[in-house]
Amino acid sequence: MKKTLFLSPPSFDGFDGGAGSRYQAKREITSFWYPTWLAQPAALVPGSKLVDAPPHEQTVEDVIEIAQDYELIIMHTSTPSLPNDVKCAETIKAQNPNVQIGLIGAHVAILPEQTLAENPIIDFVCRHEFDYTCKELAEGNKSWEEITGLSYRDRHGNIHHNQDRPLIHDWDSMPSVLPIYHRDLDITKYFIGYLLHPYISFYTGRGCPAKCTFCLWPQTIGGHLYRTKSPEAVGREMEEAKAIFGDKVREYMFDDDTFTIDKHRAIAISEHMQRLKLTWSCNARANLDYDTLKQLRDNGLRLLLVGFESGNQQILDGIKKGIKLEVARKFMENCHKLGITVHGTFIIGLPDETQKTIEETVRFACDISPHTIQVSIAAPYPGTELYRQAQENNWFSNNSLVASSGIQMSTLQYPNLSSAEIEDAVEKMYRKFYFRPRAIIPIVGEMLTDPHMLVRRLREGREFFSYLKDRRTQATAKAQSVGVN
Repeated sequence: MKKTLFLSPPSFDGFDGGAGSRYQAKREITSFWYPTWLAQPAALVPGSKLVDAPPHEQTVEDVIEIAQDYELIIMHTSTPSLPNDVKCAETIKAQNPNVQIGLIGAHVAILPEQTLAENPIIDFVCRHEFDYTCKELAEGNKSWEEITGLSYRDRHGNIHHNQDRPLIHDWDSMPSVLPIYHRDLDITKYFIGYLLHPYISFYTGRGCPAKCTFCLWPQTIGGHLYRTKSPEAVGREMEEAKAIFGDKVREYMFDDDTFTIDKHRAIAISEHMQRLKLTWSCNARANLDYDTLKQLRDNGLRLLLVGFESGNQQILDGIKKGIKLEVARKFMENCHKLGITVHGTFIIGLPDETQKTIEETVRFACDISPHTIQVSIAAPYPGTELYRQAQENNWFSNNSLVASSGIQMSTLQYPNLSSAEIEDAVEKMYRKFYFRPRAIIPIVGEMLTDPHMLVRRLREGREFFSYLKDRRTQATAKAQSVGVN
């Protein structure tokens, strides 16, 4: 077994794209997801080490010191972070020339030829669902030409692409990532604004049957078939989690793209959570019925993370969301009745967006009033249908997906809506949503009843206003640049 390092490299301040987030950008407040994409293959490779540099504030120098003893380094990368990650690889190889360095992630899964051709420092790419590809590389029993799912550069500099690897279907045999978290990560470094702290997030399966045109992972790595661990296997995993972490973890987040798509399985897992007296949250679609919501709540569910995306039905239909606004309204009405907290996510700048539809989305968000929201800019990542649409319709602006500061930019523009207007709408929506008594009062209530939440919300408030200031500064600089040119 080769001595193997799984690395999420240092990046811009606040980068949290090493895990399951769809938008690898700086968040409005300090936010770090767990590096599940790296932790899963790390759990398959005995003696490996996982380094998640951004939340642990590890520098390139720190990483070089760690990496000098390893034979194989596998780095998670993304479209906006690739140039930064390649520079990190170059620095590591300058100190350790014999190390083999490869990449995993959605970007390289879709563009392996381009990635290897443009970055000669990278030796290989593990495409699509890469866990066992990483394992076979670390074992060293097969020549690279025999490893499915691998794209690589041979000793003559020629690039090869092996046959695709089949998706993983036996998820009960996949080892838990939680012992890897415990061994290699400091769980107190991971924050998400709407989750209790400390929290832990992980997957109980991969794939999503929804066909949303913008969503990155099902279209690039996980596919549209939801393949899962059985409720019994998840129950055993949660027993292990309780044994490892005790009462240190205040909330467990099931980060499967659509955890509730199989209601019977979700309920069966929730019964294990109730048996173990664990608080939990998950991703959900805005179409769960009242009875299912009630059973999940009675079994320890605290919060649902829900992608509403837009308040305009034409836009929802255009992105193949598969949700009707009236169904989403009823869903939120039921969540309010049952006392289930909802964090709603919205996207500005999807196809057919106008100033009028933006206003409809703002009104819709205020009407259904989730506890907290996230407002993102539509991001056309390679491999998604949205990316193909943008190419075909010439919607691309000259912007990068993120600025050098990490702030998300609009790389899309439309005949009746500029990229600047899309970016401006993010701040406007945040201000209109949060500067309402119905939004402020519950948050103040949290602060008054929980001293830890008081300190946390005050910090997050400072970060939030700093984020808005940074976004305005970015917009001003961009406008001045356009004026000069």
